[in-house]
Amino acid sequence: MASWIITRSTWIMSVFFVILSFFQGLVMVGGVTFTFTNRCGGTVWPGVLSNSGSSALGTTGFALGAGETRSLAAPAGWSGRFWARTGCTFDDDGKGTCATGDCGSGEVECRGAGAAPPATLVEFTLGSGGGGGKDYYDVSLVDGYNLPMVVEAAAAGCPATGCVVDLNQRCPAELKAGHGQACRSACEAFGTPEYCCSGDHGNPDTCHPSVYSQMFKRACPRSYSYAYDDATSTFTCTGTDYSITFCPRPGNPNSQKSSNDPSPRPKDPQLEDDSWLASLATGEVDGAAPASTSLLLQATLAVAVMALLVLH
Repeated sequence: MASWIITRSTWIMSVFFVILSFFQGLVMVGGVTFTFTNRCGGTVWPGVLSNSGSSALGTTGFALGAGETRSLAAPAGWSGRFWARTGCTFDDDGKGTCATGDCGSGEVECRGAGAAPPATLVEFTLGSGGGGGKDYYDVSLVDGYNLPMVVEAAAAGCPATGCVVDLNQRCPAELKAGHGQACRSACEAFGTPEYCCSGDHGNPDTCHPSVYSQMFKRACPRSYSYAYDDATSTFTCTGTDYSITFCPRPGNPNSQKSSNDPSPRPKDPQLEDDSWLASLATGEVDGAAPASTSLLLQATLAVAVMALLVLH
């Protein structure tokens, strides 16, 4: 009898460590999970574009209703970008267009096409996995702006970044697009080398912030405001998952409630009560992203439950 109990216990422990090792492998070499959350007042349609040489993810575009969340897995070493399309109209066959961030595919799926500016972008370059490299991430306004967006790393100590301010309400008349639903970059609006960092202005020594990019930078200190804004706009983390939140505060300009519930500004008491969001608006404090439950912890709990079931 004792021998049977020992054998059974040994078998359970063996299964436990095999499964635990499997999930550790997923965490170490299986890449990253991106979780998208829509806190806007209506549906947005995230677009997904993998860079050349990176594998396609599970989708290239999808609908995300107000309050909904969806996750996508990306392999180690992946690089690409995400954005949110707004004001979209699609028929029952999934055919249609969007007012901002449209990718030109005529479908919900973008199928390898990027966002038409202006659009707020989040860009990722993931490390090689297994602790063999850092992830790099940023939120970019270089192609303009269409809605607020925040990126948070699951690992404690990694900075959050993004733009929580409603730039559509602050957009100069000469940059306004889509009946005020988006704000163009100076490059798109004027097309000159000094604004586009092209030609004789195609290097950091000759391309400098413009009055327009400085406006973006003051409003969103951690976001890219022009092509050579790397020093204050690119962030790193290692071996973690990421959440991407559209409209991190209620009342996005694309919301039907926006006229009564405007997006919070840096001085709003609502914003100042949330220290990490306030840090994005002021650029003064390195905000650590809220930690989420790790895949490894979930796996451990699952194995523990399975072991209890077997014992009974």
